[in-house]
Amino acid sequence: MNNDFTFTIKSICLDEDYHPSENTRITTNFANLARGKYRQANLRNALKMIDNSFNALAHWDNPQGDRYSVKLEIISVDMDIEGSGQAFPSIEVLKTNVVDHKTNKRIEGIVGNNFSSYVRDYDFSVLLQAHNKGQSKFSIPDNFGELHGKLFQYFVNSEAYQQNFKKTPVICLSVSDNKTYHRTENQHPVLGVEYQPNESSLTELYFQKMGLQVRYFMPPNSVAPLAFYFFGDLLNDYTSLELISTISTMGTFQKIYRPEIYNANAAAGKSYQPNLKNQDHSLTQIVYDREERSRLGNEQGKFAEEHFIKPYQTVLEQWSANYA
Repeated sequence: MNNDFTFTIKSICLDEDYHPSENTRITTNFANLARGKYRQANLRNALKMIDNSFNALAHWDNPQGDRYSVKLEIISVDMDIEGSGQAFPSIEVLKTNVVDHKTNKRIEGIVGNNFSSYVRDYDFSVLLQAHNKGQSKFSIPDNFGELHGKLFQYFVNSEAYQQNFKKTPVICLSVSDNKTYHRTENQHPVLGVEYQPNESSLTELYFQKMGLQVRYFMPPNSVAPLAFYFFGDLLNDYTSLELISTISTMGTFQKIYRPEIYNANAAAGKSYQPNLKNQDHSLTQIVYDREERSRLGNEQGKFAEEHFIKPYQTVLEQWSANYA
C-alpha cells in the first residue's frame, strides 16, 4: 500500500512580487501578507526584517551588518493516493537559503518554516470540534493526529523528500499562552537560553505523532522563547547559519502575527507565561488579518474532509493500520 502514495514537490520564490496561487492555503501566514493594497510593502518590509535579524545574529566577520541575505522558497507538496493523477495539496512550508555577499555563495538553509497542512486543519477545526461539541469536559478523540503523523513521516522518508532536501525539517512555532515556561541554565550561542514548560500540550502531542520532539529556546535579541520541533539532535545536526536562517525567518513572522508576545517591550524572565492580551507591545508596519486566518482555518478543514478524508477514508484507514 505504501507504494500507492506518491509526492510531487513544487517550489516558487517568496519575494516582494509573490502572489498566492489558487492552490495555496490562504491561511498560510505569508499568503495572508501577500494580499490587499499593502501586499508589496508587507512583503518587502517582512523580508527586510528577516535580513536584519539574520545579520544581527550572524555578527562575526560582519562589521557592517549586511553580509547576508535570506532567500525564501515556498515548498508545496501534492500527494497522489491511488495513482489517479488527482493530487491533493498535503503540505506547504518555507525553505530558507542564505546568500553570503562576501563569498558570493548560496548556502542551503532549513526546510519546515511556516509548516501548514490541510489534514491538520481537518483534525483541529473539524474532528476535534465535533468530538467536543455539547460536552462538558474537553477530550481528545481516539487516534487523534495519527493519520497526519504517519503521512508526515512517510513524506520525510520518501524518495521525493530525500532528492530535494539534504536534512530533516525543523518546524518553529510560537509558545503556548496557557503554559508557563521556566528558564534553565542551558545556553546555546545561536539558539539562546533554553526554557522548559510546566506541562505538555496538545500541540506537543500532535507533533510527537509526527515523529518530532520539541525544545524551547529564546534566541539573542528576542523577548520570548520559540518552540523548535525537530528529528535527531537540534543543537548538533545543523550549522549556525542554518539555525539562524530559521530563527530570523520565524522570529520575524511571529513579531508580525503575535506582537503581544514576540514584539513585547519587556523580555521573558525566569518564569514566563505568554499573554496574547499584553498591551505593552509594539506593532510592526505590516498589515496582517488575524481574524480572517482563524475563520478560514475552519473552511480549509472542511475542504480536507470533503476532498481527502471522506473520498479516501477506506484506503487511508487501511494504509494507516499497516504503516509502521
